[in-house]
Amino acid sequence: MAKPATGADDPPAVRSGRPRVASRAELERIGFALFERHGFEETTIDDIAASAGIGRRTFFRYFASKNDLVWGDFEDHLTGLRSLLAAVPAEVPMMDALREAVIEFNRFDPEVVPWHRRRMELILRVPALRADSTLRYHSWQALITEFVAARLGQKVTGAVPRLIGNVALATSVTAYELWLDDETADLAALLDFSFRQLATGFREFRDEA
Repeated sequence: MAKPATGADDPPAVRSGRPRVASRAELERIGFALFERHGFEETTIDDIAASAGIGRRTFFRYFASKNDLVWGDFEDHLTGLRSLLAAVPAEVPMMDALREAVIEFNRFDPEVVPWHRRRMELILRVPALRADSTLRYHSWQALITEFVAARLGQKVTGAVPRLIGNVALATSVTAYELWLDDETADLAALLDFSFRQLATGFREFRDEA
C-alpha cells in the first residue's frame, strides 16, 4: 500500500515555551505525540501549531490538513513506487514484478518500524482517516493499474488492469491489517505471502473434493 514513513522510534514529548518547528518531520512527531496523548479526533490543528511554536497559518505551509500530517509525503512515496515498478526487467513475470516492488516499497529500517506502525494504526483504524483514505488509495491503485496495462499492452480502462489494481490494493491493506494485529509479524513476509496467493489464485487452498 502506502509508504508514508518518516520519524524516530518514539515521538517527542509535547513542547512548551513555543520553540519553533524545524521541519515537516518534526511537526509530524509533535502531532503524533498529541494524537497518542489525547486522541486524533480530540487534537486540533491549533493544538499542534501551539505545541510546535508556530501559528496556524504556518502549519498550512507544511500540511493542508491534520489528515495530511498523518499521511506524510504520500505523493512523493508514490513516485518511488512508480520508479520501483519501472526498474523491474521486462522478463520478470508481471505478478512477480508487482510483488517484489510492493515489498520493497514497504521495507523500512528497523528503527523506523515502530513509527510506521503508529502511522498505519491511525490510517487504518481511525474512522475519520479511513474515510479520507479513498483518494489516496485510488492514486495507489491507479499506479498499479497503469503498470499492469503497460505490461499487458492494454488500456488502463480494461477489465484485467483495473481488476488487478483493485485486488492488489485490497491485498496490501489486508497484509497491513494482519501486521497491526500482531506486533511480532513481519510486514515483508505478510506481503510476500499475500501477493503469492494472489498470483496463484489461492491454488493451495482450493477444495479438491
